[in-house]
Amino acid sequence: MIRPEAHAALMRWREALAGGAVLALGLLVALGALGWLAAAFGWALVALGLLLLGLGVQRGRFRGAGDGPGIVEVTERQLSYFGPLSGGTAALDEVTAVSLDRASHPRHWRIDHEGGPALHIPVTASGADRLFDAFAGLPGFDTGAMLRALEAGGGGIAPLWRRDGPAPRARRLH
Repeated sequence: MIRPEAHAALMRWREALAGGAVLALGLLVALGALGWLAAAFGWALVALGLLLLGLGVQRGRFRGAGDGPGIVEVTERQLSYFGPLSGGTAALDEVTAVSLDRASHPRHWRIDHEGGPALHIPVTASGADRLFDAFAGLPGFDTGAMLRALEAGGGGIAPLWRRDGPAPRARRLH
């Protein structure tokens, strides 16, 4: 009973909406006349709501339509892209550079890694929103710069991150 466009908008901003709801509940409890203990709990909810709202807005800005070519999966620090014309996998520990190719249509993430040729992943690929956490897990990755590059117009390649020094090697268990 909900229009597909409205459903898509709700799904895109779902974390921000949840953060707003927690924030509103926290303000209701904190400003109510339920005593100082309830007020302290309310202000804690306000802080949590603000945190969730901020993270939700970042994720909403990153999340695209998800109706582009291919599927992205991230499992145990292993990034996989299965596309109609290309694809591949990359261990996140072996990623050497991340950039945004704004000249392609649709725009593509270019992920350079030690294990093979660069992955070119459309920002609109199904599951591409999983890349937010994958990129954020790279040491020194600036999510703010990534979001600004996504929203900026123009073409060309926007370098977002490059590993300093060699990639860390996996530790042996035995």
